[in-house]
Amino acid sequence: MEEFLSGCRRAVKVNADQAGPGFHVVLGNEACDVDSMVCALTYAYFLSKTAQGEMLALPLLNIRQSELLLRSDNVFLLRQVALSPDLLLFRDQLDLRALQRAGRLRLTLVDHNILPSSDSDLEGAVVEVIDHHLLEREPSSSCTVTVETVGSCATLVTERIIQKAPEILDQQVAQLLYAAVVLDCVNMAPSAGKVTPKDSQFAAALEIRFPSLPPRGALFQTLHNAKFDVSGLNTEQMLLKDMKAASGSLNLAVSVLYIKLEDFLQRVELEAELSDFCLKFGFDLLLLMTISFTESKEPMRELAVFSHSATCREEMSLYLEQARNPALNLCPISSPHAHITAYQQGNSLASRKKLLPIVKDFLKGQDGDGRPGDVEEDESRVPPTPMNSLVEGCPLDAGLPHISAQDLEEKFSKMADRRGN
Repeated sequence: MEEFLSGCRRAVKVNADQAGPGFHVVLGNEACDVDSMVCALTYAYFLSKTAQGEMLALPLLNIRQSELLLRSDNVFLLRQVALSPDLLLFRDQLDLRALQRAGRLRLTLVDHNILPSSDSDLEGAVVEVIDHHLLEREPSSSCTVTVETVGSCATLVTERIIQKAPEILDQQVAQLLYAAVVLDCVNMAPSAGKVTPKDSQFAAALEIRFPSLPPRGALFQTLHNAKFDVSGLNTEQMLLKDMKAASGSLNLAVSVLYIKLEDFLQRVELEAELSDFCLKFGFDLLLLMTISFTESKEPMRELAVFSHSATCREEMSLYLEQARNPALNLCPISSPHAHITAYQQGNSLASRKKLLPIVKDFLKGQDGDGRPGDVEEDESRVPPTPMNSLVEGCPLDAGLPHISAQDLEEKFSKMADRRGN
C-alpha cells in the first residue's frame, strides 16, 4: 500500500498539469469518516491491481489536507496500520475540474452515490458507484452502480476484493477494511441496529484469512475513543469537530465539546480565539455544549454562551433559561470571561438535537417587526465532518470514551424511564 500511495503522489506531482493518460479517481464522501477513507484507499488499490487501461487509479480524500486532524479516529487508524498521512492525497491537492476539462478524469464514488450540488459539474466523469446509503442516483448506462444497505461500505469493497482479487489482501489492507466494518457496525452488535448478515459474513472472512487481526471489541473501543479525543486540537479545531450552524437575523453555531467546561474556559487566550473564530466564519453567537462524565460515569452536560454583543448574549441566555420544550434546567456557574455566560445543564437528556429547535425559535423572534423570519441550518459555513454531518446532530447516542455505546444507551433509557414515572 505504501508503494502504491507513493506512486500516486509522484504521478500527481509530475502529470496533473500535463497531457497524459489521466487519472481514475476513487472519491469518498465529504464527511471523510473512517469508512469513506478506507473505501477510497482500498478500492483504488484494488483498481490499480486489476483495472485495464492506461489511467492511473488513485484515492482522493474529499477534504482539505488541513482538515484531517479533525478526524482523530482516521488519524489513529492510519497510525495503527503504519500508514503515514503524508502519503495521502486530498481534495485541495488535485484539480478535478481541470482534469475533466482535459478529458483526463474518471470518477468512482465510494460511500456516497451522488455528488453534492457543489460538484454537480463533475457528474459526467462518474463511471462507477459503490455505496451503502439510500440510492439517489438516476440510472445511467455509463455508470455501474452497486448499492446495498449494509452497515458499512467497506463490506461491499471487501466482497469485491475477495471475489475478484483475493491475492491483493495483506494484513494492512485487511485491517483497514476490518476496522471500518467493525466501527460502522458498532462492534457487530445486533442491538445497535447497524450490522447485517453480509457485514458479519465478510468480517468473519477477514478474521479467518488474518487471525492476527485485533480483537473486535478492543479495536472498536480504541477507534471509538479516538473519535472523541480532542487532546491534540486547537480551539478552532475543537469548535469545528462537532458543530452545527443556524442562521436567521443572526448567525450562530452550536458546538459540542468533549471536555469539561471548566477545562475549556481555562484555555489561554480563549476569548480572543472565540472572537477570531466568529469573525472568520461570520457568527454573532456561539453556544458551547460540553459533555463529560462524572467519576461514577454519569453523563454531565454544561452550556456556555459567547458573544461580544451583551444584548445578544443576554437575550440568548434568558431564552435558554426560560425554555420549556424541553426545559434545560440551567444553573448559572462562574465564568472567568466577561463575554461568556456559563451554566450547569440539569437536563442531561437534552442533547443538541433538542437544543437546536429552541435556538431556531429564538432566531425567529429576532426580526425587528416581531414576525418570525426564515431560519435554516447553515452547512455552508463549515466543512462537513463525520460528527457535524450526523442527522441527529449528537454523537452522544453512540457513546463516549470509557463507556460503551450499549452502556450509554441503557443508562439514558433508565434515566428517561425514571423521569417518565
